[in-house]
Amino acid sequence: MPSSTLQWLSLVAIIWLQAISGTNTDFPTYSSQLKQILSISQVQLNNLAFASDAGKLFGWFSGLAAIYLPLWLVLIIGSFLGLIGYGVQFIFITNQVSSLSYWHVFLLTFLAGNSICWINTVCYVIAIRNFLSYRQVAVGLSTSYQGLSAKLYTNIVDFVSPHNKAKSFLFLNSLVPVVVGLIVAPLVREIEVKNPKHSSVGFALMFVITIGTGIYAVISSLQFFTNKVSSLGVFIGIIISILLPLLLPISVKIKELLDSWHKKRERLRVYNFTIEENTNYEGRTDNEVKDGKDSCEFQVVGVMEEIGVKLMLRRINFWLYFFVYFFGATIGLVFLNNLGQIAESRGCLATSSLVSLSSSFGFFGRLIPSLIDYFNR
Repeated sequence: MPSSTLQWLSLVAIIWLQAISGTNTDFPTYSSQLKQILSISQVQLNNLAFASDAGKLFGWFSGLAAIYLPLWLVLIIGSFLGLIGYGVQFIFITNQVSSLSYWHVFLLTFLAGNSICWINTVCYVIAIRNFLSYRQVAVGLSTSYQGLSAKLYTNIVDFVSPHNKAKSFLFLNSLVPVVVGLIVAPLVREIEVKNPKHSSVGFALMFVITIGTGIYAVISSLQFFTNKVSSLGVFIGIIISILLPLLLPISVKIKELLDSWHKKRERLRVYNFTIEENTNYEGRTDNEVKDGKDSCEFQVVGVMEEIGVKLMLRRINFWLYFFVYFFGATIGLVFLNNLGQIAESRGCLATSSLVSLSSSFGFFGRLIPSLIDYFNR
């Protein structure tokens, strides 16, 4: 039977994937430089922001791929789509390619936006399959880290190359998902753990780590903090925060090793029993086994309903979700995509701090529903 450590490692893997997959959320930080480099108007810049979001309209391709292809391959395809989408733009603005038109850049941005769906699909499938009884909590908790993407990339750029933001962001957006995807690809698989123990405690610890990460993300985005701490210190802090979820599978592995050691130690003990003692011992064992049958605890797992497209379109829940997302989240995306331009028009030069702060609060906003679901179980 697979170890519970692998189960929690898969959750850490999808947390890392979500943390680096929101590449379109850092667009406001370098949009002004991109506008100058490409010599385009504000309307054309807005169209590029739209193209990144419109790429998700074809996210259902990744859903079909997840049915017929291994999940690690779906992950690699999504990562390389982003590599092409952002990578070609990077070599274009570095003057290594000079034959791209505006519409070529538009299509590349569209492709890069679609790549996010492939990574998200893998994360959702793994979270649901590996944590069936806690699937809503696992999906919500891991998805919250996607709100941290802009904060993560902004801290890296502020430390590495704060003056060439457009080039740095495009380079990181193309390369980081590929590198992380290749690292965690072996963990992106279904891990069958029968009757997983202490899942509730594990998620409670994960929430503590996640909330701590969110608090640090908000505080480190404020100017009074960045004025006292160097960009290197902020960068190291956010990297440590991303690595903290590893503490859970490490602790589970240590517990498994200790349990295994105690079992081996018990087997090596030699007892000298008399016949009477042995009989009493066997009697007690039989009684304990009989009592144990009555006291067995079974984990109740809900049955998931698989529905087709036609049935889904007839469900009121689908249309409620569709219109709420269309009229709610879409307006927020329009605001966030133009946050850099809005800040500059108001005379605010700390665009990076503003984007990092909005990203950090977005992280908390995504986390709250899963936290409520956890306590309402």
